[in-house]
Amino acid sequence: MAYWLLKTEPSEYSYEDLERSGRTAWDGVRNYQARNNLAAMRTGDRCFLYHSVEPRHVVGVAKVVRGAYPEPGAKGPQWIAVDIEPVERLVSPVSLDAIKQHPVLSGMALVRQSRLSVCPVSAEQWKLVLAMGRRRRATVPSKVRKAT
Repeated sequence: MAYWLLKTEPSEYSYEDLERSGRTAWDGVRNYQARNNLAAMRTGDRCFLYHSVEPRHVVGVAKVVRGAYPEPGAKGPQWIAVDIEPVERLVSPVSLDAIKQHPVLSGMALVRQSRLSVCPVSAEQWKLVLAMGRRRRATVPSKVRKAT
């Protein structure tokens, strides 16, 4: 199983929208690197949904229920989609600041390639973000907080 991060503007499509619909096609991706990441997704892979507008944070987990297929109605065969379903809303959304401050998470594609809408996530990063999001309050452990 592989892990991914999907960015969305909550005013366009939020995790709450995914919970309401129960399933959606993740489409409209027009960046070639992000498209290649979509193409690599397989049924059963897990995805974080990340709200990319203030506040910026990981809000929930989804699973891929249909791997890459040609995006219906797209101009050109190169554009693809995957279908996802909600799995779990995080108890505490994990902020971009918390991710940037963590020594392991600061290397995530989310931080390194901030404009990329579909990013791979390593297994270690996945476990860390998930653990932070399942706590009552997502914080960075005190030993890794930056001095202010």
